[in-house]
Amino acid sequence: MTALTKETKLTLLYILIAFTFSVLMRMIWIYQFTGYEAFMHNGQFMINTNDGYYWAEGARDLISGVTQANDRSPIETAASQITAFFAHILPFSFETVILYLPVFLSSLLVIPMVLIAKNLKNLEMGLIASLLASIAWSYYNRTMVGYYDTDMLNIVIPMFLLWSIIVGIRTHESKYLLVMALSILVYDWWYQSSYSLEVSFFAMVLLYTLILDRKNTYNYKFMSMMLLSMAIPENYFGLGLLIAIFFLLKGKQVEKYIYYIFGLSVVLFLVAGGFEPIFNRLKIYIFKDSIMSAKEGLGLHFYSVMQTVREAGQIPFETFANRISGHPVTFVISILGYLYLSYRHKIMLFALPMVGLGFLASVGGLRFTIYAVPILAFGIAFLITEISSQMPTKKLKYLTIIMLTLGVLYPNYKHIDGYKVPTVFNADEVKILENLHKVANREDYVIAWWDYGYPIRYYADVKTLTDGGKHEGDSNFPVSFILTNPQEQAAKMARLDVEYTEERFESNRTLSNIENMSLDYGFSDTNDFLFSLQTDIKLPQKTRDIYFYLPFKMLNIYPTVKVFSNMDLMSGEKAKQPFFFISRNFKDLGDKIALGKSVFMNKKDSTLSIGSNKVPIKRFVKTYYLKNGELKKDVQVINPSATLSVIYMSNYNTFLVLDEETYNSLYIQLMVLEEYDKSLFEKVIASPHAKVYKLKI
Repeated sequence: MTALTKETKLTLLYILIAFTFSVLMRMIWIYQFTGYEAFMHNGQFMINTNDGYYWAEGARDLISGVTQANDRSPIETAASQITAFFAHILPFSFETVILYLPVFLSSLLVIPMVLIAKNLKNLEMGLIASLLASIAWSYYNRTMVGYYDTDMLNIVIPMFLLWSIIVGIRTHESKYLLVMALSILVYDWWYQSSYSLEVSFFAMVLLYTLILDRKNTYNYKFMSMMLLSMAIPENYFGLGLLIAIFFLLKGKQVEKYIYYIFGLSVVLFLVAGGFEPIFNRLKIYIFKDSIMSAKEGLGLHFYSVMQTVREAGQIPFETFANRISGHPVTFVISILGYLYLSYRHKIMLFALPMVGLGFLASVGGLRFTIYAVPILAFGIAFLITEISSQMPTKKLKYLTIIMLTLGVLYPNYKHIDGYKVPTVFNADEVKILENLHKVANREDYVIAWWDYGYPIRYYADVKTLTDGGKHEGDSNFPVSFILTNPQEQAAKMARLDVEYTEERFESNRTLSNIENMSLDYGFSDTNDFLFSLQTDIKLPQKTRDIYFYLPFKMLNIYPTVKVFSNMDLMSGEKAKQPFFFISRNFKDLGDKIALGKSVFMNKKDSTLSIGSNKVPIKRFVKTYYLKNGELKKDVQVINPSATLSVIYMSNYNTFLVLDEETYNSLYIQLMVLEEYDKSLFEKVIASPHAKVYKLKI
């Protein structure tokens, strides 16, 4: 057995140090909440990202072997499959596996980073960069303990791909053709949106070849392998095909045909999809419109969900800089360092696609910042090693490295220490869903806003109309309509949307549910159809039960929920937003209560002062819970002709000021007031955290 070289031993040591550091930093969250039972379920902490429940559902169904058609369980996705694998081989509970999986998988980032630095003959740079990248704000936020999502490998895999490109182009060794191809295959398997970055890496290799190394046949082999890896399917057949292509390309005899092979690979790449997936992603994140118009049928207009997703919105420079490097000063120095590193090592220009994708966050949303994290970490790490190399003694050199490294790590550590994010649901909320699971069947639907879709499906094991992956405008419209309209119209829309959703599974209909409803009921104007819900229309035959999950926390996003149905679907014109004001930081001033934002409730004459306007109160409602959990309410009708009402939810320490439309909405009536039409709804579960009702029609 060949003895390990000193360089190899040092490489392994640096990887171990950086990996351990990354894991330990992610344990801070566990330490902070140890003993906090509200965040625990089945003896373990719950996860803290909604999307994680999607992959957890798939893994759960893979392990149990129980799934069914049209339940949208992601049993064929990589994240669910790898989770099921680890849950099967490890002696830990399923909850423990999904909680800690992001900690260990995301920390693998340090391996390709140290290996890249090793190839550049600067291992100290690799260690420093790995320490920083592993805990940088955005990377930590999206890979912390409990953040069980595809992000746990979304940067790791492309960094391995970047490493294979750098080493392959530098060494011209055939084995890196296969390493690179397998990295692409795994990346495609893991993350459906990997295509854009892979094409960008290819473009960099192509530019490098055309400008600096045009006659090198290895580069054309490499690019051919890249294109073919992107074109073939990410399955066992694709794996076998890749290996066969590798053995074909590694031979010297193919070099005289390499330009033909390269041309053929370009054609196959274009036939397999070419640049279309990239344009589609740009359309979603960059060229995003607030109103999306259907291209067929009645040409209905729907509100785009991308306007309300925080991670897809524009962010200020300071936030942008902090998320990439921990501090604006560190960020600027990191950019300068990367430019200098690329000047000294031109091969690092291959990393530009990741920097560019990270910078896309300035217009496309904060989720993209993680891509720039490891590359700019290299930048500041390189400057630190360059500065330390100028020190007169080894002692001063390493002291300089330690001090400067601690300086760039500290802002990121402070962020981690203060980033005390809660779990998606607390223990009491989970109990509600588990109780719902006991009364609902797997084929039943639970209607809730899309934010809660994945956890509902995981804990209650039911179907939903919307969730984190199905929340386009045409899907959100009916749910928004249900939650924010009066009970009769809401009940009818619920039955219609569920039955039309089920029908679509067995039909070839391509139009939206709401458009199919309009046409089936004989309306060419969807507004007329919506109005008809106030009449005695004939509903589809009931095929399953429908439940409504109405959480208290939805109060915070009620105006956002309303936006999706508060518009003219025919013209796309937005309607006037109903009045809704929520206050938790109010102050009693004696003769009036300051609710915030220049809103006051005057006690003497029972009026509201909103800015410079003084308006009467229609009714004042106080809600409170008895010790047995029963909700009681005191209702005072003050001015029947007024338009605004005030609700004081005493147990929640919350004031609501709302107009009549909002007051009469299903959500306010059923969740806040428990004032429901018993001919339409049956109360199933009533808790301060959430209310669950069953539809009777």
